[in-house]
Amino acid sequence: MKKKTLLGAAMALGFSLAGLAQPQLLPPPELDRLVNRIALYPDPLLAQVLAASTFPNDIPEAANWADRHHYLSGDQLAAAISGDHLPWDPSVQALLPFPGVLDMMARDMSWTQRLGDAFLAQQQDVMDAVQRMRRLARQYGYLRTNPTIVVGGTGPYIEITPVNPAFVCVPVYDPLVVFAPPRPGFVVGGAINFGFGVSIGVAFRPWGWGYNRFVWNSHTVIVNNAPWHRTWATRTTYVHPYTVQRYEAPRRVETHQLVGRSEAEREAVRSGREMHEEHRGKR
Repeated sequence: MKKKTLLGAAMALGFSLAGLAQPQLLPPPELDRLVNRIALYPDPLLAQVLAASTFPNDIPEAANWADRHHYLSGDQLAAAISGDHLPWDPSVQALLPFPGVLDMMARDMSWTQRLGDAFLAQQQDVMDAVQRMRRLARQYGYLRTNPTIVVGGTGPYIEITPVNPAFVCVPVYDPLVVFAPPRPGFVVGGAINFGFGVSIGVAFRPWGWGYNRFVWNSHTVIVNNAPWHRTWATRTTYVHPYTVQRYEAPRRVETHQLVGRSEAEREAVRSGREMHEEHRGKR
């Protein structure tokens, strides 16, 4: 009888019993494959992506909002995020200046779900996988300091930090290339494109920008200047400290014209090229 009662309650809430169980822990090789597409992101962006992945249900709508408000930037974008009373977790809202990143996550929701589950259930293992990937990319000569990022850290831990904290790059690379020995004659310097990025000023401080980092030797993720303590066990109760909030869906408003990116704009971001804004000044 107890089992039937639990099943009925779970179904009423839209869950299955499988969804209530902790996900199966992934071994290192699977974790390596899971994180390889984001392992070379600068630490502040990587921390935000990992946090946001634990709210996968928010990602598709947030990606759509970011796409249709892509023509806004800086203070205007920050004001729009606040003014629209968005219903998504602040960790997801923090990625709205990065429509390409949200688009990547939304286009592969299976990956996003698995990443979020792994980060909730085995945070330390996920961080170790990131470090394994970074060590390979550095060992093979692909990952190194350049005008956009600084590759540093102490001991076995590799940090990737922006040269300019107000400009966060989104590296574009092929995991099949940068985590494998280079072919004879291959120019390793061009394998990672660090040219594309987003300007993140003080207006985005309420969402944690400027305060996100890792303490790698203690396996601590810092989001909005506070350790991220959301785990599989606490995922339904833990609330990370932010000054911004998520609103109830009925309070959602829209204060701007909606203009989706063109396919040329989307492709520019995916390939790491500078995006020519086609819509600014036409709304």
